[in-house]
Amino acid sequence: MSGLAIELARGLGLTLALTACAAAVALAAALAAGLARSAKPHAVRWAAAAYVEVFRGTSALVQLFWVYFVLPFAGIELGAFTAGVVVLGLNAGAYGAEVVRGAINAVPAGQRDAAAALNLSSAQTLVRVVLPQALPGMIAPAGNLAIELLKNTALVSMIAVHELTFTAQLLRASTLQTGIIFAVVLALYFAAASVIARAFRRLERHAAVTA
Repeated sequence: MSGLAIELARGLGLTLALTACAAAVALAAALAAGLARSAKPHAVRWAAAAYVEVFRGTSALVQLFWVYFVLPFAGIELGAFTAGVVVLGLNAGAYGAEVVRGAINAVPAGQRDAAAALNLSSAQTLVRVVLPQALPGMIAPAGNLAIELLKNTALVSMIAVHELTFTAQLLRASTLQTGIIFAVVLALYFAAASVIARAFRRLERHAAVTA
């Protein structure tokens, strides 16, 4: 039993590492695409919209297979962990971009007018006025996306990354203790998701106080 616990702990560690790395990619992609969708140049808005629609409108599993199995034919070869980080991050970032865009659009236009009256540049207006007011509205949806990202890490088991789900499959095949193993796996995912949810609730309360 201790052997099972050790192996599952290792799988959980890789799952959490995958989640953290993919979350960093998702954050960067969401901010970039969300801001780009409100940019003035039409080409920038079109590129951001294309990214969002493609990644939201296709299966994350197929995206993963495309990056891991198809891109090598074009000379682009990524390791399984890296492919998982890139695909899960970009997939979550596409959804996050809409969160960013919606929160920015929710800031009253009068705030921008006031910034213009103070002779603030567009960049200064964005950084000093718009984003601080938009941030509290992004936190709760971002927490939901982070939990979805955690759960989606199970997809990388399909390309043999030894995260929690893949480890559980190996242990099930070698020990036949299916019920125990997957009960523990469910509990571990639930515990990790609960920690993420609690962290974002605390962050949301802090943002509400400082807003």
